Amino acid sequence: MSEDLLRYDILIQDALRGAVKKILAEVGRTGLPGEHHFYIAFDTRAPGVRISQRLKERYPQEMTIVLQHQFWDLAIGEHAFEVGLSFGGVAEKLLVPYSAIKGFFDPSVQFALEFDPGKTAEELPEELLEAVEELARAEQAEAEEAAGNDEKPLAETASSETGDKAKTSDTDKGDASGQVVSLDAFRKKP
Repeated sequence: MSEDLLRYDILIQDALRGAVKKILAEVGRTGLPGEHHFYIAFDTRAPGVRISQRLKERYPQEMTIVLQHQFWDLAIGEHAFEVGLSFGGVAEKLLVPYSAIKGFFDPSVQFALEFDPGKTAEELPEELLEAVEELARAEQAEAEEAAGNDEKPLAETASSETGDKAKTSDTDKGDASGQVVSLDAFRKKP
């Protein structure tokens, strides 16, 4: 048998990843039609994947996400997609390069694709990899700073008579002013 110098296996993998990209782009434009929903498995260690440290610890090798009822901000890029999901009541933003995808399944029509992660002719742009690393460093520094802030006296972090822990708003993450916002501010009022 002769050697496959064209690498048909890689060409097919890339073409099928392109199909996933088109499917997600359509859903991003129009929403999920009918009963369609997706299970997307990906390698959490793959270059360019951006997930929180909490999720990395929980899913050190592989993770499967579900795009059905509760997802937001689905953004389709040339090399990756980004989506907001909730994990245990905590909102998270994930960035997943198409090359990291291991499986795509739509149970409503029994459609499935399986991939070999990393087996792609597509090279991720250096800017994407650098941006993901920079975000990871920023998140790590923020987590370390938050851990240091937990050691402040109770009087500085008390938020209400109910004893709820204080939380800074998303808009204050980059601000070093240390403004404390009560969790009650985020609760629905009757």
